[in-house]
Amino acid sequence: MSITMTTSATRQIQSMLATNNLSEAHVVRLGVTAGGCSGYSYLLDITDEIHANDRIFASGGVQIVCDPKSYLYVKGTEIDYEDSLMGGGFKFGNPNVKRSCGCGTSFQA
Repeated sequence: MSITMTTSATRQIQSMLATNNLSEAHVVRLGVTAGGCSGYSYLLDITDEIHANDRIFASGGVQIVCDPKSYLYVKGTEIDYEDSLMGGGFKFGNPNVKRSCGCGTSFQA
């Protein structure tokens, strides 16, 4: 199962890359960490580091990388971006979630 991004998320990442003068060698790293009100929290970062054991996906011209442990929790996830005053930002459509908190950044798998 791949990790994908909506057109809105892709545009936001491309804008962030351009604003910060980052090259096409930079990728989006998706991961999880223990914590948050439901057990796990998402990590989303722009980096130029790709590790040998990373899973690599492409969506809308943006490369997404994920470490093997995090991939167990985020496989099949669609990353979206909403631009709104109330609750805007990156959103994660994760089919592996059993329960999530109201903010949408913390989940239980």
